[in-house]
Amino acid sequence: MQMQSLTLRGGVPSARRAAPPPASSAHLAAAGPCLLRVPRSLRRRRPRSLRASASLEQEVKEVAPAPSAGKSSQATRRDVRNIAIVAHVDHGKTTLVDSMLRQAKVFRDNQVVQERIMDSNDLERERGITILSKNTSITYKGTKINIIDTPGHSDFGGEVERVLNMVEGVLLVVDSVEGPMPQTRFVLKKALEFGHAVVVVVNKIDRPTARPEFVVNSTFELFIELNATDEQCDFQTVYASGIKGKAGLDPENLANDLGPLFEAILRCIPEPRIEKDGALQMLVSNTEYDEHKGRIAIGRLHAGELQRGMEVKVCTPDDSCRVAKVSELFVYQNFSRVPVESVGAGDICAVCGMSDIMIGETIADKVTGTPLPTIKVEEPTVRMSFSINTSPFVGREGKYVTSRNLRDRLYRELERNLAMKVEDGETADTFLVSGRGTLHLTILIENMRREGYEFMIGPPKVINKTVDGKTLEPYEIAAVEVPEEYMGSVVELLGKRRGQMVNMEASGPEGTTLLKYKIPTRGLIGLRNAILTASRGRAILNTIFDSYGPWAGDLSSRDQGSLVAFEDGSTTSYALLNAQERGVLFVQPGQDVYKGQIVGIHQRPGDLAINVCKKKAATNVRSNKETTVVLDEPLSYSLDDCIEFIQEDELVEVTPASIRMCKNPKISKKK
Repeated sequence: MQMQSLTLRGGVPSARRAAPPPASSAHLAAAGPCLLRVPRSLRRRRPRSLRASASLEQEVKEVAPAPSAGKSSQATRRDVRNIAIVAHVDHGKTTLVDSMLRQAKVFRDNQVVQERIMDSNDLERERGITILSKNTSITYKGTKINIIDTPGHSDFGGEVERVLNMVEGVLLVVDSVEGPMPQTRFVLKKALEFGHAVVVVVNKIDRPTARPEFVVNSTFELFIELNATDEQCDFQTVYASGIKGKAGLDPENLANDLGPLFEAILRCIPEPRIEKDGALQMLVSNTEYDEHKGRIAIGRLHAGELQRGMEVKVCTPDDSCRVAKVSELFVYQNFSRVPVESVGAGDICAVCGMSDIMIGETIADKVTGTPLPTIKVEEPTVRMSFSINTSPFVGREGKYVTSRNLRDRLYRELERNLAMKVEDGETADTFLVSGRGTLHLTILIENMRREGYEFMIGPPKVINKTVDGKTLEPYEIAAVEVPEEYMGSVVELLGKRRGQMVNMEASGPEGTTLLKYKIPTRGLIGLRNAILTASRGRAILNTIFDSYGPWAGDLSSRDQGSLVAFEDGSTTSYALLNAQERGVLFVQPGQDVYKGQIVGIHQRPGDLAINVCKKKAATNVRSNKETTVVLDEPLSYSLDDCIEFIQEDELVEVTPASIRMCKNPKISKKK
């Protein structure tokens, strides 16, 4: 292959320089190899030449066989690209995928398409975040591009780690104002560890306060910090506006479509390397369930050819294998699964007919198949207890209330959620569930209550480690964007939680400051609400797991006690009028409560038992005017708020229709 030297172009053009002609797909196709957009200030640090990309005319190119390949020939498929889109939460991944699907003519011209089409889960649409990774594909100039949309929140990092097994490259989406954020570091680190090629997409370039040169510089420095190879540091930068469906190689000169982005994918994302004539091998990276087809295994075919109706061997990492048969076979085409008779190596497919298939297992040749290395994810850091509902209201609203129902549902979650662990608790009706963070576990709880389950959960606790007789606890990096006028309150709050300041810098021209702290994970419990209160709702908190470190000492996460119901009954306006003088209430008149239920926040430390069901005594003395009772608006706490609020001796009662908090009768309050 001929070597071609590339001249590194400068960063963002100045206002005085004449604007180049508009970019088009034809110009980009003729550009050949990846054009590098390394910042001018860093140009001298990474000079090198790159190999030019070969022509796209040939679908499969034979190369020299690898030493370990034996007689099977190594090849690259030229008609397929497999990419994952990764980014920090709210940097525009799913919106960018929407525009890519529309411009690839996936939908009919008259078809009504909702926004964030990839966020199909109800919880995803309600919360505005991506929770589950999903597959789709488009066809551009005869090349099939398999796209995997991934979550952006650190608690769902297990989803990102799984799907990176199926791709050869990633699109790293970075906000044009915020730049690299904590989750950007996490997903990029994982992609670099896999050796994947990276195309950096500076999204939301149309924002008035966009600063693309700063963002590209920061991203390049992040590559250096993560020990990226020279080839990985030579990343292609594409500037885009996902919501407008425009992209270009220059921030001030975008094309009218996403053609420059598609061309960058074809040029810079490597073709899948396969063993064309090797024994069948497919690593299961994801599973889905269909009412009619049963469990569906999803993964990329590494070697051989998979056919509908063929008998295969399902292998596990411990070399225990079983025989199965492929009943149906699908590939991803546009926004749906399409049945096919066979799938060649290098493509992503979905397989039916194996009811007991698990993530991490290998679908291999029936005779000579061997397992691929299994999928490994990072260990969980937070644990919560799940137990059956023991309140007086048990069974009123839920369909599944027994310990067997709860056990079966939790262990079924392990089949697809590799980042979660379930253990039996101290009693037969208690289970310990471990996850990446409170949000990770909250999503599971919310899904279970919508399915009709009724149960109780305890407060979140961090998972510590003991090394050489010393207790180590998990630490996280917390990034807080806060307006300058509230910075003092936020800094004081983080200091009380044993946080250590790592960095402080101005965040754009909007008068906000970005604070970075290293803080114990247990210090983050309840921190989000406290920061929102201290900043009048204007601060933004993002966290990412960093490492295990020395025990930081005792810390207090809540200064106020709870108001606890004194007896069973229905609340009255008369009782609530007196009770609201003691603090902030959660209940309103006419609401059923039980003894031990938390009905409000005490204005002082320590709990206070109050009677919210007391009725006004009837007398024979008449007044000329009825007394008007004016009650404050009760405080409405969501599931996330309740989990962050409860203390060691408190529980959250979760039912399909209600979320209540109560004192744990098994734990006596220690004064």
